[in-house]
Amino acid sequence: MAEQNATTPSETARIALLLADICSLAGVTVMAVYNSDFETRSKADLSPVSDADERAEAIILERLARDLPGIPVLAEEAVAEAGSLPTGEFTVNGMMLLVDPVDGTKEFIQRRGDFTVNIALVENGSAIAGCVFAPARREMYFGGSRAYANRGFEAGSRPEASDAYEIRTRPYPKSGLTAVTSSSHLDAQTLAFLGQYGVLERTAIGSSLKFCLVASGVADIYPRFGPTMEWDTAAGQAVLEAAGGYVLHPDGTPFTFGHVERGFLNPPFIAWGGRPLPGLG
Repeated sequence: MAEQNATTPSETARIALLLADICSLAGVTVMAVYNSDFETRSKADLSPVSDADERAEAIILERLARDLPGIPVLAEEAVAEAGSLPTGEFTVNGMMLLVDPVDGTKEFIQRRGDFTVNIALVENGSAIAGCVFAPARREMYFGGSRAYANRGFEAGSRPEASDAYEIRTRPYPKSGLTAVTSSSHLDAQTLAFLGQYGVLERTAIGSSLKFCLVASGVADIYPRFGPTMEWDTAAGQAVLEAAGGYVLHPDGTPFTFGHVERGFLNPPFIAWGGRPLPGLG
């Protein structure tokens, strides 16, 4: 179980807004590439990458070094360039930053718009502040002590809490749950899991926006059994938990970050809008 965090609610709120500002700036570069005749390449693991990933990450890393100095950063493209993951003790004073400059690269390449810029601050294994920005959809979500959304947000704008509105998860509808699933990675295990519950509707969307749909009360549950990395999910988890939701292992135990021993690879998780429900099947 994660240790008690020392960062105060007012500080997590400040950091969440800072991360939103950095995501906004990176979003300008992401959209510049998105609106160009860009090319894609394959990384060592054969996953696709474009100039948007690399340019946005460089912007993010520069700002994080300036505004949150001394906190180790685990960033997707830096890991790919190094060809290996960090080993040994990675966090300092229980803190680390997780960066995914373009989550949903397949959606980016296919120009579907459901891609995001993600940054999260983790303390003692818990995602305590984060931002998920979907620049093509003009949707900004950030969470620290509370969660906020700003729809109609232009990349490069300065985010302000006063311009956003608070989001909260919703009570589970008596008529049945709405599930959100991956648009690229829906598998048989996920379908079997959803079969245990009274799922009324199912929505597919790319990237960490799935967490944000649950955080906003648009959906109630997001199960993920396929592989993800910690930088894929930390920002979304921060937003969802700030909105009153939970991200747990399928057995109900806490879902945490900073696991060097498994190469920062996530095990299966369930994102819930409220307290987890017992299986109905």
